[in-house]
Amino acid sequence: MESVAFIQWCLDHLNYWTITILMTIESSFIPFPSEVVVPPAAYKAAVTGEMNVVLVVLFATLGANFGALINYYLAKWLGRPIVYKFANSRFGHICLIDEAKVQRAEEYFDKHGALSTFIGRLIPAVRQLISIPAGLARMSIGKFLIYTTLGAGIWNVVLATIGYYLSTVPGIETEEQLIAKVTEYSHELGYIFIAVGVFIVGYLIYQGTRKGK
Repeated sequence: MESVAFIQWCLDHLNYWTITILMTIESSFIPFPSEVVVPPAAYKAAVTGEMNVVLVVLFATLGANFGALINYYLAKWLGRPIVYKFANSRFGHICLIDEAKVQRAEEYFDKHGALSTFIGRLIPAVRQLISIPAGLARMSIGKFLIYTTLGAGIWNVVLATIGYYLSTVPGIETEEQLIAKVTEYSHELGYIFIAVGVFIVGYLIYQGTRKGK
């Protein structure tokens, strides 16, 4: 309960540091949606001017990298047996993680390779866990950070843009109304990003096939 109270306190006191903390939590193995962090912060930046929307995106992406690195190094140091044991544990289930989700992230990584750390950051249900197979595969940390930063950065720009735009929409007066509208948009965007990811992977496979001939 104390952790829930801490998260709620951070949400009630959004600033660059609490954004970083919350996005670190969101990007690690603890389930927490970025939709309740970045858009309200961007909305606040637009309405009150207390923050800069560019810095909101910057610190949100920094937090996402911190959380991704936690998953990456835990997977790299602990190895597959312990990762799956955690996923099947009671605490893992409390964190909304199970063997099927980790396995799905691994299969996604195996199918799309290192590029999955970029594409996966844009896809719901894969976003938070894609760092685990990267760590298990001992992916180059430099490449991992580049792809993670690009993917998380694009996603945070999208969320911040939505939050900033909704500050001009009549009828959105409460945080609940804002988050409901953002969630609606983010789900629709998730499907678009999946389609874009499939196109990118297909194009790269096509290019690789042509070079092999």
